Amino acid sequence: MPECLTSRMYRWGFNLFPAYRGTGGCVLYIASDWREVKIKLPLNWRTRNYVGTIFGGSIYGAIDPFYMLMLMHILGPGYTVWDKAAAIRFKRPGKTTLFADFDLSSDEIDEIKRLADKSKSIDRIYRVELKDGNGVVHARIEKTAYIAKKK
Repeated sequence: MPECLTSRMYRWGFNLFPAYRGTGGCVLYIASDWREVKIKLPLNWRTRNYVGTIFGGSIYGAIDPFYMLMLMHILGPGYTVWDKAAAIRFKRPGKTTLFADFDLSSDEIDEIKRLADKSKSIDRIYRVELKDGNGVVHARIEKTAYIAKKK
């Protein structure tokens, strides 16, 4: 799905927002329905650590807000969404630009709504991988989102 003017403005805002800009990450794409986001994390003077690879904090910081924000936009103001937990596994050093794709399917959104109607709150686990241009995985991140339907 292509970007719309609103999602393009959000993308520009992310890339200018000091907290996100400080991670070294760059948002490449936000679908107009917020079901897909793409980012990149280049190896440069801002993201390079002491040993010349991408700093782990930049890796995590570049992916941190997206599942929560995607869910907030998709579910709307009738739901509370928070990041609850995260885990990261570094697979190999980032020595080049890394990329991540975030996706939420219609089935996932339907399942969240169904479960939230039955429970006070639910936790959903989402996984994202940072890969180089050849598709080699450099880090796997698992994010846990807390979701509750507002009463």
